Amino acid sequence: MHKNISGLAKRLVSIGILSEAQAQESLRCANRDRIPLVTHLVKNKIADSHRIAIAASAEYGAPLMDLSAFDLSLCPKELVDTKLLRKHRVLPLFKRGNRLFLAVSDPTNINAVDEVKFHTGLTTQVVIVDETTLSPAIDRFIDDSEGGSHLLDAIDDIDLEGLDIEVADKEDPVQANDAADETPIVRFVNKVLLDAIRSGASDIHFEPYEKSFRIRTRTDGILREVSRPPLHLAPRISSRLKIMSQMDISERRVPQDGRIKMKLSRTRAIDFRANTLPTLWGEKIVLRILDPSSAQMGIDALGYEEDQKALFMECLNKSQGMILVTGPTGSGKTVSLYTGLNILNTSERNISTAEDPVEINLEGVNQVAVNAKIGLSFASALRAFLRQDPDIIMVGEIRDLETAEIAIKASQTGHLVLSTLHTNSAPETLTRLRNMGIPSFNLATSVSLIIAQRLCRRLCSYCKKPLELPERTLLEAGFAKEQLDTLQLFGPGGCDACNDGYKGRVGIYEVVPVTDGIARIIMEDGNSIAIADQASKEGFNNLRQSALQKVAKGLTSLDEANRVI
Repeated sequence: MHKNISGLAKRLVSIGILSEAQAQESLRCANRDRIPLVTHLVKNKIADSHRIAIAASAEYGAPLMDLSAFDLSLCPKELVDTKLLRKHRVLPLFKRGNRLFLAVSDPTNINAVDEVKFHTGLTTQVVIVDETTLSPAIDRFIDDSEGGSHLLDAIDDIDLEGLDIEVADKEDPVQANDAADETPIVRFVNKVLLDAIRSGASDIHFEPYEKSFRIRTRTDGILREVSRPPLHLAPRISSRLKIMSQMDISERRVPQDGRIKMKLSRTRAIDFRANTLPTLWGEKIVLRILDPSSAQMGIDALGYEEDQKALFMECLNKSQGMILVTGPTGSGKTVSLYTGLNILNTSERNISTAEDPVEINLEGVNQVAVNAKIGLSFASALRAFLRQDPDIIMVGEIRDLETAEIAIKASQTGHLVLSTLHTNSAPETLTRLRNMGIPSFNLATSVSLIIAQRLCRRLCSYCKKPLELPERTLLEAGFAKEQLDTLQLFGPGGCDACNDGYKGRVGIYEVVPVTDGIARIIMEDGNSIAIADQASKEGFNNLRQSALQKVAKGLTSLDEANRVI
């Protein structure tokens, strides 16, 4: 054993949790960053926090405790300065006589124990806890002790300089850094929005409960808690968001919709679609982040295979027909549609869209926001489009027979129509339209292309690691036997540049053109199984096969593909 390794690091090496090289490098990095060894190991996902806690308890003879089962309201407040707790990442559990029981994840952090002992004048007894439960417990304890003020005071005002917040349908922007807006709540909300944009989140959830209030963001399709402000701040944060979204702040009984525009610079702005929902303990507010730059990514960035991309481009270049994009909510349908519109958006074409709501503003495209309250439906908007000399029409979603019939007729009379449906696969889309009441011959002659899609998390290019799986598992997953000799699969690692080994998302597509063979099955009222069989015979990959292609290329993991498909 290396002479520089001792204590907890030495035990972790001896029981196989760390290699000697990992231990030396982790000790060096922890000393450099001035953080405990355990914090470094868990933060960088080098070792399992629960196994570390067990090893630490055995090494130092300290009791091991499950902090998730402990009631934090029992922790003694004002006994230890919160600045000290934040600095050393320790938590006072309870006091018995002249003895203070202190929760730590790294018992080698002697300075923390001594400093707490010095400031309190009490004898300290160390209790080992899991690092993954300790950090959020400390944050919640500090929140309760300080009334949430540290969340607001810790905001870096430099990040907010020059930031403009404006309501989408108002002329005058509200300056986020005006003197009237320099309240802690305003700065805190702005900081939450900025952090969500920087992390690449798609949604922000503000959720009040009986005894807590939490903020979560959805990044790469997975929800993660990012903050837990004190419960008493929930109404003030809710009111601020409703003011920014131009909602009625006095109405808390019914859902409301609004929109926010945040100007990050002269050249970049981010839109937020806001929605409130009255729950048992207050209004839950969800913001959908709408980045106009996502429509400018280009088709190459979406993840289409070369043959799928060629089929999509071929149908976009047709003067008439219908392109349908299908999939569940959050599968990237809107980005696919807007990418197509961006390709078609030239001065020679008249493009009109009917959407509910308009998610991304696109210069040069006539966008109409559907409003059922005033009678502006998809069907009425489509009728108006047909009297406005259109070349291309985009319908946000085909929801009923009337909208479907008008869209079909438009595609048959010299217009290119793009739309979405909520179905699970391309073949099911055709049977869904037929069940709506569209005659088979109209479907066979009007629909040009169907794209079913999903989004799966992309493996981090810095930390993904090779995986060895049994041959039987690979065959059951759907890989061909002749692939196995050259197949190299990868799994998630974990580093500072990613989230649990994944960074970003990539599309998985089933692109099926309505060929003569498929059209014949439609005319004969064939079901989705028959259509899927014909598509497979003609060489068009289904979603499962497309997902396995992404796995074989090392873009995602087999577990992630199985989760999504």
